[in-house]
Amino acid sequence: MSLLIFLVLILSIGASSASNATNNKRFPENFLWGCGTSAYQIEGGWNADGKGPSIWDNITHENPNFIKDGKNADVSADSYHKYEVDIAMLKELGVNFYRFSISWPRVLPTGFPDNVNQPGVLYYKNLIAELRSNGIEPVVTMYHNDLPQTLQDRDGIKNPDFVDWFAQYSRFCFQTFGDDVHYWLTINEPYVACTIGFYSVVYVDGIDDYVCMKNFLLAHATAWHIYHEELKMKGKVGIVLNSNWFEPETNSTEDLEASERTMQFIWGWLGHPLYKGDYPEIMKIRVANRSKLEGYNQSRIQELTSEEIAFAKGTNDFFAANTYTTSMVKRIPEAPIGTPSHNKDLGVESYQPSNWQSTGLDWLKVVPWGMRKLLKWIKNEYSNPPILITENGYADSTGELEDTSRMNYIRDYLSYIRDAMEYDGVNVIGYSYWSLMDNFEWVSGYTAKFGVINVNFTDPERTRTRKLSSYYYEKVIRNRCLVDDCQD
Repeated sequence: MSLLIFLVLILSIGASSASNATNNKRFPENFLWGCGTSAYQIEGGWNADGKGPSIWDNITHENPNFIKDGKNADVSADSYHKYEVDIAMLKELGVNFYRFSISWPRVLPTGFPDNVNQPGVLYYKNLIAELRSNGIEPVVTMYHNDLPQTLQDRDGIKNPDFVDWFAQYSRFCFQTFGDDVHYWLTINEPYVACTIGFYSVVYVDGIDDYVCMKNFLLAHATAWHIYHEELKMKGKVGIVLNSNWFEPETNSTEDLEASERTMQFIWGWLGHPLYKGDYPEIMKIRVANRSKLEGYNQSRIQELTSEEIAFAKGTNDFFAANTYTTSMVKRIPEAPIGTPSHNKDLGVESYQPSNWQSTGLDWLKVVPWGMRKLLKWIKNEYSNPPILITENGYADSTGELEDTSRMNYIRDYLSYIRDAMEYDGVNVIGYSYWSLMDNFEWVSGYTAKFGVINVNFTDPERTRTRKLSSYYYEKVIRNRCLVDDCQD
């Protein structure tokens, strides 16, 4: 660490310790600390050693204008060849776990287990073994946006057969890696994949997004049943849900209802069937009513049968949550009946005030107080499940090393997490910062930097350099506390 970075770190931590707002209680000894990445965003090696193409390989090659800087992840951080360097940095940080994803087309190039790519399998076996030899628990995501293009050519996620395709893939992963992996994440952010088309290349708004979400729900539940009942394995399986906290604009009944409706439509879309059975009632009613007025013979929501409700309920061993920010929400007049739309079905307006602190991404405002409210809502809504925060992070546009804004983001969000644990009794079991290193950030390309590790993408060696925030995060993990003067 340079002397300048050291001095900035000490001054910043000193300032934080003087702040009454920062929680000074230690996190529990068994609290899990981690960092996250995903295969397409960091691995590179897009066609190396028999890997098949993914939908994101296809998107970025066929339509580079789709990406803000016109670039792709063909090489990215080159973690396919540099995973040992990555793990050494994780070891320096002192994390308990590393969340990464398996590239479906790297291990099964056609999408199916009748064609296994052994070099791809060996890559993940070596990665997992290296993590374990360094005392780091692998937390493995099976699907993080990179669907094999061969499956997309068959209608991808909206094909009813997707549930069976994912069952075959998940069974393969469990049987191949399951002896050394005890935490599995089936699908990352199904809401994003189904409602923002470029993440899954589906969709007709208000129709295919409902098909997509149902297929993801049943695919996850099928994987859970395979793991626990067919294979009788002893680890844990969850699905990664995501969104913001939605703060009512006012305390009016209308805005409070708009806030709760938004939480049900987004977090509850899959949270409700997993924990309570079936979709949220407000969602079923609104979509059914609008569908009828639009001339449909049945609801566009793809309602669950009683058998599907029973099959999906209880298939989440922990609540994995990706969350970064907060939005304000208010009631608006009912949208005219016309073209179907999920947003019209929801029927609220959400926004972020201009005076909230900005970051390197338009949607990511720094609103740490929303974290505690979200966690408390999850606790109350789903009977206090164990919560693993699988993504939370700060983006800038430069990848600067003296990233005090990111350090402050980590401190402040973790402070509200600790508040939720201490004052609200929320069962948060761990936290994974997103991300370990700067990487390819989907449609933003390389213009948004989330990492606590800088990657020099102009250097053929993809040199990694620790940022100021990494030293702060390391100290937090070591002390289990956000400030210098900690209390047990």
